[in-house]
Amino acid sequence: MINKEVKTQSRNYTVPLMTITLLFFMWGFITCMNDILIPYLKQLFKLTFFESMLVQFCFFGAYFIGSLIYFLISISKGDPINKAGYKKGIMFGIFLAAFGCVLFYPAATFSYYPLFLGALFILGLGFTVLQITANAYVSLLGSGESASSRLNMTQAFNAFGTTIAPVLGGHLIFELFSEPDGTFSAVATRIPYLIFAGILLLVALLISRVKLPSFQTESEETVQGWGALKYNHLKFGVFAMFCYVGGEVAVGSFIISFLEETMNFNEAISKNYLSLYWGGAMIGRFLGAISLNQSLSQGKKAIYMLGAATAVFLVIFSIVDLSFAQISFFLVFIALNFVAFFIGKAAPARTLSIFAAVNVVLLISAMVNHGELAMYSILGIGIFNSIMFSNIYTLAISGLGKYTSQGSSLVVMAILGGAIVPIFQGYLADQFGVQHSFIIPVFCYLVILIFGAYCSKYLGHVETTESKSGH
Repeated sequence: MINKEVKTQSRNYTVPLMTITLLFFMWGFITCMNDILIPYLKQLFKLTFFESMLVQFCFFGAYFIGSLIYFLISISKGDPINKAGYKKGIMFGIFLAAFGCVLFYPAATFSYYPLFLGALFILGLGFTVLQITANAYVSLLGSGESASSRLNMTQAFNAFGTTIAPVLGGHLIFELFSEPDGTFSAVATRIPYLIFAGILLLVALLISRVKLPSFQTESEETVQGWGALKYNHLKFGVFAMFCYVGGEVAVGSFIISFLEETMNFNEAISKNYLSLYWGGAMIGRFLGAISLNQSLSQGKKAIYMLGAATAVFLVIFSIVDLSFAQISFFLVFIALNFVAFFIGKAAPARTLSIFAAVNVVLLISAMVNHGELAMYSILGIGIFNSIMFSNIYTLAISGLGKYTSQGSSLVVMAILGGAIVPIFQGYLADQFGVQHSFIIPVFCYLVILIFGAYCSKYLGHVETTESKSGH
């Protein structure tokens, strides 16, 4: 009887995995829509850069608030998701995110900026719940041996969502639903976000109809206090994660304004280049999954990485409205990414430092140069962001023992960087211009570089069979 039930569940794993993968895609897509909203709302409400960065402040601030609430409940009453079940947790996160999308309708109808910010905060809370539940659930949908493969696959589709969002989302808001005379109007956001809400609810309906196995486990003894903070590498890792998410989000948030300032591009053109920034992260995640897999020989790694890079590059080329000549510079960054991976020799800390160092150089180049060289420099940062989330996360919680879950919660809270860092860069952009404001992410990547060097010295080699990136 039990064996029969297990076999039935196994046959059903493909359908729920495909459904959850669709969820990851939408999750990445809607998150990246913030980069479209920022320049749009800035012009619509005549905002300063500082005021426009409240978009990221509210969205990523919700990650911190949601994670903190979850953490406090967990250490006092036990893990809520373990009690309610992963399926209910995922459904709750989807409904909350869909509600946030629906709130764009009254915000656009009344054309009131604080309502947009409130909608983004609710949307961020929904994605916080999904961040906590969906990744863990994917790892349980099948055998433990293939868990890493499933996680990398779903995270790749999350990155695919962030890649096409600037092109498709930008078309919806800047062109399809904009005013006929080209003027900016809040109503352009109403239909797109209602569509997003509808798709999220459709995914929820699919999940509700699919028979999913229950993965609730016996509650473990609650670890009291803040014992995880006695580990210096965890405290440093939390700060490094804060800087990473802050730096990545800040750069993505300012790319459209940066291209307007340095290249005189309008939003319709810039959105395609923004896709290259996020598409680079997708390429890097595929390459990282292969490079950091210590079970493969160097020869096989090279072949697999070349194949993956070629395939993903062609996908990106088919999405963006750019010629091959306009996108060909990206091949240089892919080649540089190859070299950096092999210099890193599958060591997470060393690879992290190398990638951070490259991004420091690229940011300085973007600040001191002009024209295409500045543009190429800023767009190349995305591909070197790719493995940072997974490597920082892995290194930060290494060797925590019974405090691993507590440390993990603290690292997730550090996503708050996506709320704080863009605000500071927005202030500098108002004072000194967009190009010079990138000194803020320079400091962020310097912190990551030092964290990688610190871990190389004090933690030694941390075994990581595969890179599991995604935020």
